[in-house]
Amino acid sequence: MKFDIDSFREIADALVRNKSRSLLTGFGVFWGIFMLLFMVGGGAGLKQVIGSNFEGFATNTAIMISSQTTKPWKGFKEGRYWSLTYTDVDRLKLMMPELETVTPVISSWGTSIIRGKDSYSGSYKGVYADYVKIEEPQLKYGRYINETDVLQERKVCVIGKRVYNNLFPEGGDPCGSFIRVGPAYYQVIGVDFSDGNISISGRTSESVTVPLPVAQKILNRGATVDLLCVTGRSGVRMTDQEPRIRQVIARQHLFDPSDKQALFIINTEQLFTLIDNLFTGVNFLIWLVGLGTILAGVIGVSNIMMVTVKERTTEIGIRRAIGATPRDILSQIILESISLTLVAGSFGIVFAVQLLRLLETIVNSMPDSAGASFQIGFWTAVLAALLLTALGVVAGLAPASRAMAIKPVDAMRDE
Repeated sequence: MKFDIDSFREIADALVRNKSRSLLTGFGVFWGIFMLLFMVGGGAGLKQVIGSNFEGFATNTAIMISSQTTKPWKGFKEGRYWSLTYTDVDRLKLMMPELETVTPVISSWGTSIIRGKDSYSGSYKGVYADYVKIEEPQLKYGRYINETDVLQERKVCVIGKRVYNNLFPEGGDPCGSFIRVGPAYYQVIGVDFSDGNISISGRTSESVTVPLPVAQKILNRGATVDLLCVTGRSGVRMTDQEPRIRQVIARQHLFDPSDKQALFIINTEQLFTLIDNLFTGVNFLIWLVGLGTILAGVIGVSNIMMVTVKERTTEIGIRRAIGATPRDILSQIILESISLTLVAGSFGIVFAVQLLRLLETIVNSMPDSAGASFQIGFWTAVLAALLLTALGVVAGLAPASRAMAIKPVDAMRDE
């Protein structure tokens, strides 16, 4: 194919002469590439928004909550209440070496949190230092609770983002300040800006976290705990360990190991797997619909080019008569097809990027937004342009073949 200035001038003249058809056909390509890229960018942003709800959580975590039994067991009737204890922590660590972390949590909701004239009603929870392996903090100021805080039962706390914004409206580093949580005063040692929406004894942004022995005495919980959180070692699937966990806990507390209501387990591995499978299906659907729409637009381009070739039979015949080779005719028709698809597709790419930018601005301006990116990658746009070029060639093959088959004598007779 010859890519000289005369060829491009002829292509431009052809597109202008058939501008109404070009616009109509180009709109199909424009809409197809726009739909594909907008859905790809939107799907990626939506995955980030949903993923932000699990921000900071380990993917192999199981959270255990005791509840009412629903099955009789060894002389005990159904409907019996029981509680998790610190002994369960030691038992799981001893009997299940597959578990990397086993840590308890105790908590209280609707706790009054006060600093001077400012107050906030949030959750109060006590944890060990290893809780960071369950829910990783994002510290804006200070540090998290450590082993020394736990052993010495220090009255220190880490506050969440909303607690900080309400109690310290002036901003700045609050570490060293004292706040009153319920009946006791605590020194702030850190501010956790995690925005995850999974609630373990209350959302992190609305919580005050203290050393577990301190909370145990303040709340007068004795040996009972509200939750047990565990993580598996590298390569260990919590789904495989769940039956064993039930057996270990059920043996001590005398309930049926198959009674899933008695010991409710939240397995984050299953949640992450569900989300991954969901978006795998969504991405497949996006590409299926987008490519189908583009293909429909390309078929329209091919049909319009066929009509154009038919109307230009005389012109093509004259060009053949004065020395134009079949290669010249082929290159012109295919280049016209490529130009039409590329121009329309480029407008579709630009429009999709701008609309995704607007969507990103709207979503990220919402309160507590985690800052999702609703954009397509550079190489995705390049791949789209190459796809348009390839489809432009395919769309022009049939019309070009018909144009090459035109003989000068037949063209004169048609005139």
